[in-house]
Amino acid sequence: MKRRIQIVSHTLLLTLVAFLFTFDEIQAAKPISTTFFGSKAIGGYDAVAYHTHKKAVPGKKAYQTSWQGANWLFNNAANLKTFKSNPKKYAPSYGGYCAWAAAENRLVKADPTIFDIHEGKLYLNYNKKTQDDWNADRPGMIIRGDKNYPRLVKE
Repeated sequence: MKRRIQIVSHTLLLTLVAFLFTFDEIQAAKPISTTFFGSKAIGGYDAVAYHTHKKAVPGKKAYQTSWQGANWLFNNAANLKTFKSNPKKYAPSYGGYCAWAAAENRLVKADPTIFDIHEGKLYLNYNKKTQDDWNADRPGMIIRGDKNYPRLVKE
């Protein structure tokens, strides 16, 4: 009986692990990267503040909107209004997924505090190392990311 319980427990654990990996892959197919168990774009950071303050500024629940299946939070009403007037201008490239990974033909969640603004576009990366690698060949990475991302979110 004890052996049977161990087998059932082991099977349930493997099923749960498989589900979590599958869930993450399902999440990755969304055009906008969101928080793991939620729908906040860029981890709840203010997409406009990256451009205006040149830093990652947390958004507030009082100032939010929905766009492309994600909730976008902003630090103030002015930034919310600015985003609503032109969301494509302020939304991060590659749906907020890691820019380096998109160039490498993968979707990986990014750290919203590791970012770069290049030619008016916001790019996020997984960590400082991937950002350094991305910056080492930024033009090539952008060309590959622009090519790969539309296909990645359709798969």
